[in-house]
Amino acid sequence: MTSADNAEAPSFDQPSTTKRKRVRLPSMGLRMSERKLLLMVFDVLFLCFSLILAVSLRTDLLPSLEAVLLSSKWYVTLLIVWAVMANVFDVYNLARSADPGHSFWATAGAAGLTGFIYLGIPWLTPPLANRSYGVLFIFFAVVSVSLWRILYASLFVQPVFQHRALVVGAGASGQALVSALQKNSSAGKANPFQGTGNIIVGFTDDDPIRVGELVLGIPILGDSKNLVYLVESLEVDELVIAITESTSISPDLYEAILDCREKGLPIVTMPTIYERLTGRVAIEHAGLNIELATGQSDGAFLRMFNIVKRVIDIFGALAGIMLLCLIAPVVVLGNLIASPGPLFFRQDRLGRGGRVISVIKFRSMLPGAEEQSGAVWAAENDPRVTSFGRWLRNTHMDEIPQCINILRGEMSMVGPRPERPEFVEQLSKSIPFYRARHSVRPGITGWAQIHQDYGDSFSLAVEKLEYDLYYIKRAGFRLDTVIMLRTITKVLGLKGR
Repeated sequence: MTSADNAEAPSFDQPSTTKRKRVRLPSMGLRMSERKLLLMVFDVLFLCFSLILAVSLRTDLLPSLEAVLLSSKWYVTLLIVWAVMANVFDVYNLARSADPGHSFWATAGAAGLTGFIYLGIPWLTPPLANRSYGVLFIFFAVVSVSLWRILYASLFVQPVFQHRALVVGAGASGQALVSALQKNSSAGKANPFQGTGNIIVGFTDDDPIRVGELVLGIPILGDSKNLVYLVESLEVDELVIAITESTSISPDLYEAILDCREKGLPIVTMPTIYERLTGRVAIEHAGLNIELATGQSDGAFLRMFNIVKRVIDIFGALAGIMLLCLIAPVVVLGNLIASPGPLFFRQDRLGRGGRVISVIKFRSMLPGAEEQSGAVWAAENDPRVTSFGRWLRNTHMDEIPQCINILRGEMSMVGPRPERPEFVEQLSKSIPFYRARHSVRPGITGWAQIHQDYGDSFSLAVEKLEYDLYYIKRAGFRLDTVIMLRTITKVLGLKGR
């Protein structure tokens, strides 16, 4: 979401009995899910059309529509490869999709790599003897998908496609939502929530003194008495309830909210929309919501997921052991040159159920470094890290020995990163629901790791927990797959510390 234009707030204290007639433009406010679906559908259509066109021009394999349908395995394979590459390049990130330049290069890279991988798959793609269509296919795919994304970035950010929200409650909860949506990253990147198509048109608040006030650049337009009128006159698509304690909702406001719902207006709470837009749980504004501590219900799907996940973990750990045996001699030599000492470094962390586990890594610091400094958060340019150890951290190779922890059942491939007992003791006293992250096995990588760097401050620890709780609430095969694919891109980008 983005804020409404900082124009002078209109007065809605007394709804006028005679409304000025105006021509209403058609509204096609697209939700985030609808925008992603739109992108996916046209991406797939252009990819399939590119394949059909290339094969038709270079071969005689597709003389009719019937032949196209009979070759469905070609398109199924293409879509599977595209789905993987789309996640690797994060092409369905709505903020990036709204940036023509970034969207062009990301989708061009994803389409190009999809084409190259696709051409190397036998049996499920057009016959090898007719691969002369390959160059044309890659060209058509890159050009068509990229041009479509430029069109999307130019057209679907227009007001007619925006999803308009009115926030009920201009207190701490409502302000926290707006602050998160207006926040820019320190790297100078665009607001990560631009491009979602959501805008906040204003607040309502039952404090009459505050009506007309600007809160973070957004006007307070009225109170509960004006709610239905505001919704209709501002053509609101969604009502956001930013009141943490439901007992704080007055009877008049409750009736006004019901009136809006009766008219078919979608109503959502601040924590829900915060999750939808940020991929995090708003722990400081969720009240005493015990569901945040319990996570998912223990149903058949969750049990099946945990069983399959454990099997995958075992096979992944066995592969990791093989890689460990190959890399260990290189690490021994590197440490011998940079800083002689033990090959492995063990560190106590808290695992599932709050039990202490000994996490194993390749040593990247000077021997006995923590005996002098004690437990400290990882920091950039840590002087305790050796020159060779920095390379290990940048490539994340120092994490490989944790496959031993996975085989022991102490960790998983994907899950919240285990934290130091010293930090847990501090953070659990200050951050609501902090201990809930111990309800699942910790992981080598997780939802927080693909969204932020190391949490080296209290505020980043809060943000990390918000990501972790989001994962615990929504853990499943799809989310785990996305995390693994994004982790690969992060490792290749040498973004470790």
